[in-house]
Amino acid sequence: MANHKSALKRIRQTAKRTERNSQAKAHMRTITKRVATAVEAGDVDQAKSSLQDAISVLDLSAKKGIIHKNQASRRVKRLNARVKKMVTAGAAA
Repeated sequence: MANHKSALKRIRQTAKRTERNSQAKAHMRTITKRVATAVEAGDVDQAKSSLQDAISVLDLSAKKGIIHKNQASRRVKRLNARVKKMVTAGAAA
């Protein structure tokens, strides 16, 4: 156990940040799953609106330092590709 006042404060701060970050990551997973569900269901409008929400959440998470900006960019790229593939497949069929 920490003996210094500053070390005790750091423990409290770390616990608070860890909780906040885990909630943010859970929210990112939920939003990402919402896009995936819409894509699997073939719902173009829902997929596009969910994609916009996901992009906003991922960019905000990168800005806050919860995930790296390159990881946010990669996740957005992959989600965008899934939605685009669904839209073009729907248009071709």
